[in-house]
Amino acid sequence: MSDHISIDDHDGAERNRRQVLYWRLLARLFDHEEQPALETASMAVVGDLGLPAAVLDPSVSVDSLVQRFPELAAEFRDLLAPGAPGGEVRRAALISKLLLNVFATGTGDVTATRLATWQQDAAWFKQAMCGGQGPGAGTGSTAGSTAGQGAGFAAGQGAGSPAGLGAAAGAGAGFGAGPGAGFGAGFGAGDGIGAELARALADLEGDLVSRMRLREVLADPALARRLTPSMSLVEQLLRDKSNLSGVALANAKALIRRYVDEVAQVLRTQVEKASVGEIDRSVPPKRVFRNLDLDRTIWKNLTNYSPEDQRLYVDKLYYRRTARRTTPARLIVVVDQSGSMVDAMVNCTILASIFAGLPKVDVHLVAYDTRALDLTPWVHDPFEVLLRTQLGGGTDGTAALALAQPTVADPRNTVVVWISDFYEWNCDGVYAGLEALHRSGVRLIPVGSVSSGGQQSVNPWFRQKLKDLGAPVISGHIRKLVFELKNFLA
Repeated sequence: MSDHISIDDHDGAERNRRQVLYWRLLARLFDHEEQPALETASMAVVGDLGLPAAVLDPSVSVDSLVQRFPELAAEFRDLLAPGAPGGEVRRAALISKLLLNVFATGTGDVTATRLATWQQDAAWFKQAMCGGQGPGAGTGSTAGSTAGQGAGFAAGQGAGSPAGLGAAAGAGAGFGAGPGAGFGAGFGAGDGIGAELARALADLEGDLVSRMRLREVLADPALARRLTPSMSLVEQLLRDKSNLSGVALANAKALIRRYVDEVAQVLRTQVEKASVGEIDRSVPPKRVFRNLDLDRTIWKNLTNYSPEDQRLYVDKLYYRRTARRTTPARLIVVVDQSGSMVDAMVNCTILASIFAGLPKVDVHLVAYDTRALDLTPWVHDPFEVLLRTQLGGGTDGTAALALAQPTVADPRNTVVVWISDFYEWNCDGVYAGLEALHRSGVRLIPVGSVSSGGQQSVNPWFRQKLKDLGAPVISGHIRKLVFELKNFLA
């Protein structure tokens, strides 16, 4: 009985200490009157655990903490992994550290250093949420963590270098399917809770960026070098580029270029195995050794096997057909460039440029809001495409249809990828145009606001109409679009 009581007492003490840490976290965020007493109690708990006092100091980044106490790196990485060591109270202290650093962003102006620090802390948070499988896993620092955030946070993706679209994407360009994929991808594109966290992080980063004196930071090369490109930052730069000049404009372009290159590297790995052109069955196989179909040859000649000689006598050789169609596949990408579509604009212009680099693929790129712009001459350089776009404004897809429809020469050899949330000024007119393309034989792939994190908001009227047409809207993750395009080109 005494053992039972001592176990219960121990469990109760552990529970109380854990509650102290979490109440202290809530007080920091919501109720500052209760904070002093809870700070004192939490300091005692942390001391008993053998943790440094800096665990309770939100001004100390996780990177700094890990650099000073390297043994904590593995604990932060595996914080929520099944069977993670350390005990509930110790994990509560470290979880509180992450939550406070990421979600208590304060008020007032934000420096470039403050933004970069938050991005690094957010990378650690994402990694913990992914059970140690996120960016930087297997390392003792976030050298790869921030890179892991990829193409921005789901809804505005990717704090930190997208090298991480994850070294992220950001890929994810952020977190997720490798570099640059964005936070949402890391949490799981189909995970409702993950999607909510991704949006929350995107909003937090967007707020930090909006509180920066960005023009002043860009005008100072030393400060500009401290910025880590992310989707939120790229969006702000694209919106403000017409107000920049000289050194500030050059630094803005350099940041956009870095982000685009990192996201492109990640997306390119997803596309590189795509085969182009289907086998042309009308062309007889070339009878050379490299085309010999050995398995088929053996199978077709099995009746000629001699048990006495234990030999297979071959009277006919079979060869693989290797000739592919010579007509280029035409890929027409139409992207809504209204303010809500920045993720799609960045990701899909990069994706279009990658497919444009494949042999026998003829890519056209059109961007639109209330007007349409043919960006095909710059399709091989997504950086130049982004500089020529103007985010914001309304949405009138009929203008894009007027540019896209004349480029359809061979409908059955053409795919039209239409990326939008489909909140159109003229819904009936846009639907009629898309329906006409579909019925002509064009492969129509409507995509709801593509992001590396998979978030999307699509006009439900359009969603149902396109589903009834036989061209359902693809759920938002960029990987699904890559898969569809690879199938078309295969």
